[in-house]
Amino acid sequence: MILQALTEYYAALVRQDKLDRPGWSKAKVSYALELDAEGNLVRIHSLRREVTQGRKTVVLPSDMTVPAPVKRTVGIKANFLCDNSTYLLGIDGKGNPERAFDCFAEAKKLHLSLLNGVETPCANSLRAFFEKWDPASAEEQLKDNPYLEKIKAGANLVFMIDDTFAQTDPEIEKAWQNAYDNVEENPDELGRCLITGVETVPEKIHPSVKGVPGAQSSGAALVSFNAPAFCSYGKEQNLNAPVGKYAAFAYTSALNYLIADRTHRKLFGDAVVVYWSENGEAEYQDAFSVLMDCGGEGMTDADLDDAMRRISQGMAITWEDRDLDPGAKFYILGIAPNAARLSVRFFLRDTFGEMVRHLYQHARQTEIVPDRKTESSMLPLWRLLKATVNEKSKDKTPPPKMAGEMLQAILTGGRYPETLYQQVQIRIKADREITWERMAIVKAYLLRNSNDEKIKGGMTVQLNDQTTYQPYVLGRLFAVLEAIQERANPGINSTIKDKYFSSACATPGVVFPILMSLKDKHLRKLDSGVRVFFDKQVSELMMLLTEDYPVHLSLQDQGVFQIGYYHQKQKRFEKKNQEEA
Repeated sequence: MILQALTEYYAALVRQDKLDRPGWSKAKVSYALELDAEGNLVRIHSLRREVTQGRKTVVLPSDMTVPAPVKRTVGIKANFLCDNSTYLLGIDGKGNPERAFDCFAEAKKLHLSLLNGVETPCANSLRAFFEKWDPASAEEQLKDNPYLEKIKAGANLVFMIDDTFAQTDPEIEKAWQNAYDNVEENPDELGRCLITGVETVPEKIHPSVKGVPGAQSSGAALVSFNAPAFCSYGKEQNLNAPVGKYAAFAYTSALNYLIADRTHRKLFGDAVVVYWSENGEAEYQDAFSVLMDCGGEGMTDADLDDAMRRISQGMAITWEDRDLDPGAKFYILGIAPNAARLSVRFFLRDTFGEMVRHLYQHARQTEIVPDRKTESSMLPLWRLLKATVNEKSKDKTPPPKMAGEMLQAILTGGRYPETLYQQVQIRIKADREITWERMAIVKAYLLRNSNDEKIKGGMTVQLNDQTTYQPYVLGRLFAVLEAIQERANPGINSTIKDKYFSSACATPGVVFPILMSLKDKHLRKLDSGVRVFFDKQVSELMMLLTEDYPVHLSLQDQGVFQIGYYHQKQKRFEKKNQEEA
């Protein structure tokens, strides 16, 4: 299903001229070898250009359409018209001249074979170059060239004749296409392609998928059989899952296109997440990116809420002057590196509207009154994940498995991972910080994962002064007791939150008698009016406590305690802000 969806997406991109036809692909090319009519190398041109990335200006290779490269393992295989110096010049920076000579000989054989019978100035010059170039003296000839070291480091090279790139010569282009399309087929090797259903010779080795962080820079395989244990019926490599040449090229081209598109891809933990609509229209990706990040430039919370609500209810919206159909098929793929291969973390297929509905559900469940530092009420996933890690550690990335499971839960409406809640509790106990992001996670987790309606009663956006659920009331009471201490001892360095919060969450029966005793001492330091105000608050909360202080609170009830504390504290800040205004 994954390969079929990617192949269909490739066909849509080809129709829109966003991807090249089979046999061609984009490559990053750094230098051009200029040849004269006799095939002599006259100069080397740099094709690297300055590009602004954020605040920096970097020098990058040019993107060029060239004949599709072969998949290399340990053997010697040459590419046509675009390759590194080992194949096109017979030199490299690895100190292995014998292998470099063999690579050049392979490239020479390939080019002379494919250019045989092509009579154009470009073809004649290329043939002459390969017939006369001597790899043994190549480095000596280029010793004064300023680009030599970078060329030897593995940069891609192309040929240029009379200001024309060889791959753009119509006759050479036709010769390559014929060679690519008309591969000799052995009737004994024919099989039915699992993607297209066409009877063809399956590709033993599929093209590489590049650009996945953590995978090999030369590329990794999505489909791979690298040990006898994975093979059946005597078949080798990818013949165990027969995919034709076109389909193998199509799905890898589409996946490489998605991964290279930094605007429409996300990194969660060690996984790369790409998404696309079946029709290949980028507006769906644009909208999904903004909605998943909880807003974009010039978009208010009200705009975001309205867009998500309308789409999730099946209503079309206009995005970048285009009407988006909630019924359009939409795909999300999460892949992670695994040595020379890629592992699929998840693959989701649904309508665009249903995907957005799940995002909207998550946004509503994580909505909680923000702290004083933030104006927005929407929390993007990266901020939620950041709240689960130790800010003082060198590695600030969340556990990869948890990040992937969290995203999958959001996009499917499934249960949040248990590890998400556990990580938040660990951080609260270690840091003694009750932050907006952490309380948003606790609220959403308890709403979605808990089966106890009493627990869900306190999971509101703002303070719920109607619920009598004991852990929630105890959290509110703790916040009031902290406020009394802070008012009685202005500028105090260490409050009861620093000393008692974790134990009050877990064992209120042990801690609250101590806190109530401290409260009496703190109240005596206050003016009578303030003392009455706080005493009234404590009395109202004590009336809501219908039982003795619990000896122990479960992990879920500890989360309810924290939400009660957070709600009460934000209510106090809200009143303070109103008084200041």
